[in-house]
Amino acid sequence: MNPDGVPRKVLFVAGAGRSGTSTMAGIASRLGMHVPLPEVPPDSSNPRGFSEPQWVVDLHDRLLKEAGVQVSDSRPSAWFETGRISTREPARIRVADWLEPHFEVHPELVVKDPRLSWFLGLWRVAAIRTGAKPVFVTMLRPPAEVVGSKQKYYANKLGSAHLAASWLNMLLHTERATRDEAGTSRVFVRYEDLLTDWVKTTMHVGHTLELQSIIHTRSDLIREVHRFIDPDLRRVSASLEDLGLPPRLHDLTAQTWVELNKLADPDGDVSQVHATLDQLRDAYTDLYEEAEAISKSSVVAARIDGARTAAASDAPAPGLAERIPHDVRAKIPPSLRRGVRKALGRERTAEQPPGQPEPS
Repeated sequence: MNPDGVPRKVLFVAGAGRSGTSTMAGIASRLGMHVPLPEVPPDSSNPRGFSEPQWVVDLHDRLLKEAGVQVSDSRPSAWFETGRISTREPARIRVADWLEPHFEVHPELVVKDPRLSWFLGLWRVAAIRTGAKPVFVTMLRPPAEVVGSKQKYYANKLGSAHLAASWLNMLLHTERATRDEAGTSRVFVRYEDLLTDWVKTTMHVGHTLELQSIIHTRSDLIREVHRFIDPDLRRVSASLEDLGLPPRLHDLTAQTWVELNKLADPDGDVSQVHATLDQLRDAYTDLYEEAEAISKSSVVAARIDGARTAAASDAPAPGLAERIPHDVRAKIPPSLRRGVRKALGRERTAEQPPGQPEPS
């Protein structure tokens, strides 16, 4: 509790990248909540800013590298690797120590990063240790739009099937990781709803999560958000059919999107939906394990090809003599060739036959 009577809270904005997380975090910060500085600077993919603490992004990059996990990892087993890191005491201490001084700036913080979902357990424990209540907003955007946006702005070459699978993996496990907070500590927000009526949508978030900065915001801050929100932020429109996904992946993605949407409805975060999402998560795990089992040859072939490429790049460059065609070298008078070799300090040894290539 701070002197003004506002309890400490950390709003964690989760969800797949390109799903509106920056917009949600940007609104919360403009209404009075605090994004710890310094922030990641804007770029062409997000000209209005990311509302991401740079320290958080750097931390997640290091932890993902240590875990051997990609930001858009489609492996269900990747959650075990990041979960293992999240339980380490030094990591929890480090994150709690980073959070603590930021509460001196403001009692209600916003932490957002597309990598956040991989380490929600770590952040939950760290927030509680500082005396703060962790609360969660998960952004929902149609998976085809997420895939299309990543391909457009991130120059992603991994293909629609991989990106759709990584969306499934991310959202199904993020939902499960925040389920204990269902009711008063988590909210699911459709990106479309946020752009269509940000006031109604954000006030619902504020009242549900009891975020005082949003509930009691000032009129001048509301005007600032009106200037911040641009309906054209939704710059990619696509349907699931446009992705050309394998049939089972297509069906799982479509079914998951339907169920996640229910969580964003009033009184929709209920056990029946949770049970269906559990079944979908199990079905995705089964699908991935089957695909993984029958694609071992492709994995091995890719490793061999990668090793060959690496070996070729590490091979020493050919010497000058090897770069000159033999018939051209033969036309150079022997005395001149000997003079050049002597000047370069590359005279032949007695054991080196004349027909052997010169050392490079």
